[in-house]
Amino acid sequence: MRYLHTMVRVKDLEQALHFYGTLFGLVEVRRIDNEKGRFTLVFLAAPEDEAAARENKAPCLELTYNWDTEDYTGGRNFGHLAYEVDDIYATCRRLMDNGVTINRPPRDGHMAFVRSPDGISIEILQKGESLAPAEPWASMGNTGSW
Repeated sequence: MRYLHTMVRVKDLEQALHFYGTLFGLVEVRRIDNEKGRFTLVFLAAPEDEAAARENKAPCLELTYNWDTEDYTGGRNFGHLAYEVDDIYATCRRLMDNGVTINRPPRDGHMAFVRSPDGISIEILQKGESLAPAEPWASMGNTGSW
């Protein structure tokens, strides 16, 4: 058995790609447009997983965009995605500077949570040892749920 991908339905593909790609740093490794089924699948990988994703099609995040309008609820029921980053403070700063709410700030220099535009909770973990506590994160409170 091997892990292939996690699928997340999105309402606005361009908005989702801006969040997951431009802001969060994932890389698009393949795309499937299915006119008969009226959907687009976009497979994204973390930069360190890009080669494995292109060669073995895993591990990936699959964004599913259904062309017909549909509302998705219950993103919290999904749980969360988790990604390890080189610098949790820089990642959270980049997201926050681009309008993303940091729901659970990295007060401990190790873990934070944000939500995608479609309400999917994303856990951000510091690679290796936790960073030393630093402001503004150390005194920042939680916002919303994750």
